[in-house]
Amino acid sequence: MAKITFYGGVGSVTGSKYLLESNGIRVLVDCGLFQGEKELRERNWQDPPFDPRSIDAVIITHAHIDHTGYLPRLVKLGFSGKVFTSRATCDLLKILLPDSGRLQEEEADYRNRHALTTHTPALPLYDEQDAKAALELLVGVPNDGVPVGIADGFHASFMVAGHIMGASLVLVEMANARPDGSSVRFLFSGDLGHYDQPIVKDPAPPPACDYLMCESTYGNRLHSAVPSEVQLAEIIREASEHDAPILIPAFAVGRTQELLYMIRELEDDHKIPSMPVIVDSPMAAQATQVYNRWSEEHDEEYASILAKKVHPLKTDWMKTTSTREESKRLNDMKGARIIISASGMMTGGRVLHHAMRILPDPRATVVFVGYQAAGTTGRRVLNGEPEVKIMKSWIPVRCRVEKVQGFSAHADWKAVIRWLEGLPNTPKTVFTTHGEPDAAAAMAGHIRDRFGWNVSVPQYGQSVELV
Repeated sequence: MAKITFYGGVGSVTGSKYLLESNGIRVLVDCGLFQGEKELRERNWQDPPFDPRSIDAVIITHAHIDHTGYLPRLVKLGFSGKVFTSRATCDLLKILLPDSGRLQEEEADYRNRHALTTHTPALPLYDEQDAKAALELLVGVPNDGVPVGIADGFHASFMVAGHIMGASLVLVEMANARPDGSSVRFLFSGDLGHYDQPIVKDPAPPPACDYLMCESTYGNRLHSAVPSEVQLAEIIREASEHDAPILIPAFAVGRTQELLYMIRELEDDHKIPSMPVIVDSPMAAQATQVYNRWSEEHDEEYASILAKKVHPLKTDWMKTTSTREESKRLNDMKGARIIISASGMMTGGRVLHHAMRILPDPRATVVFVGYQAAGTTGRRVLNGEPEVKIMKSWIPVRCRVEKVQGFSAHADWKAVIRWLEGLPNTPKTVFTTHGEPDAAAAMAGHIRDRFGWNVSVPQYGQSVELV
């Protein structure tokens, strides 16, 4: 008998971990860090609800830390099997996981230096060496839908999900999973991209399956009807007229590349004036190289620009920073400028140092271009709180705050329905995950209304037999 247990990505948009079991084989799909609310973050430090040494293999849908950031911890606790993911995701993880390890070390060091810990000394959740050990277990596979052996009786097929470079839908087939000897096919949407976005291909049609896990980040919302490039252009023009700075918190992988692509297009079309664009994220610069490398996942427009020997992700007046010293020198810049920096939800990273100076400036603008999870600094700023706590200091929020909806790399609920319409069969159950409670429940309602399917909103730690 096969079953699935939900150990993350339920009740929230972070910490994705789904454990499949069949005939004594255990495969973990995604291995993410919890982020946001303190109650969620504390789960990262608790003993995992399963023995990492008992896991036979791990499947990763895409590179974002909320789907991968627990992997070094899993390895540190004894997991030694293979980790299967797309080839582009492998390249991105070589950037993201060591960086995550360094951030964990820096956080522990900061707490020790400022006596902010009840444990002496404070230790990192994992370090850079743990992250590098995890990289040794990676197995890159094409995003082409061809089944790959994962573990005894388990095969997985990876297909383009359209969320970021390398993001995959994954169909897992468990052989002899039922008493009659038949198999069970479980489809994981991963994080589903929306249609007609730049750079990456549209999501692949969903293949036939018995069970389906469907993300629901925007299950209760639609993206803005106003094109994101129109919104962004208006914000940039106004900043230029007032000779004022713009700060854009953005994930180093995915969102930063989409931003650069759009700003370049707006400049080329003379819809905005050229101004300094600073990408204050070495990781983003490395990820941009990965984006250009994996041509098999480019959409037609991106491929045609590359064919002209034009860099699709380079604006007129662009600078990337490599060192902390270069980042600090940005504080001396004056006039209109755009600073793009991670993390996208303002939960850490260099963006916080810029936020401490930008947020109190009534002339400045902070632009959010992605989802802001509950409990994050980004959500607090977006919600209009008058001050937010950053690195022990309360920072007043006097700047303009803008939200450009169309940038989200997640499909909204109508796009999810469009994707599901391509499913060639009726699944036994659809599980809505990777959404805050209201969003997951709303997505379940939309699916029931449109298709009449059996839909479940699972809870943390819940197990379901796959009959």
